[in-house]
Amino acid sequence: MGMKTKVALGAVVGLVVIGAVSANSGDTEGGSGGKGSSASAERQSGDTKAADGKDAKDAKDAESNDSAGKGAEKASQAEQFKAFVQKNGSPQEKAAVEHVTKVQGADEQNDILDAADVYTDFTGGIMGEGAGPAKLIASAFADWKQSKNGLVTVYDANGELIGNGKF
Repeated sequence: MGMKTKVALGAVVGLVVIGAVSANSGDTEGGSGGKGSSASAERQSGDTKAADGKDAKDAKDAESNDSAGKGAEKASQAEQFKAFVQKNGSPQEKAAVEHVTKVQGADEQNDILDAADVYTDFTGGIMGEGAGPAKLIASAFADWKQSKNGLVTVYDANGELIGNGKF
C-alpha cells in the first residue's frame, strides 16, 4: 500500500511541475514588452493593411528605416541601467556603475531562471580592483530589475567573473 501511494504522489508532483513550467514558458505573448512579443505581433498581422492603406510589410519596412534614426535615441541596457542608478543609487553605487560597459539579458525574464551579465572595465578578476564595486553593481542591478529567481553576474574587461548577486 505504501508503494502505490508513493507512485501516485510522484505522478501528481510531476504533473504540477510540468504544468507550472508550461504555464510560465508560454507567457511571452502576454503583457510583457519583451522582444519576442512585438515580433510575434508583426508575424500575426500577415497580409493586413495598416491604417494608411499600406501593406503591413511596407509599414514594417518604413518602421525599420525610421528605427535607424531612433536606434540612437533608444538607450541600450547599459545606458538604461546607468540612468536608473544615477537617479536612484547611492554615491558609491553611482561611482561603481561608471565602470559598466555592457549589460546583457536584463530584458529577457521569465521568473524561472533569469540570468543577466554586466561587463565592466575593471581588470584583475575576482582578486582585482573590481571585486568590491562588483557587489555594489549587483546590488544596484537588483534595485533596477526584480525577478523571483534571478542571478546577475559581473565580469571584468577580460571576461573573468568578479562578482554576482540575486535580483
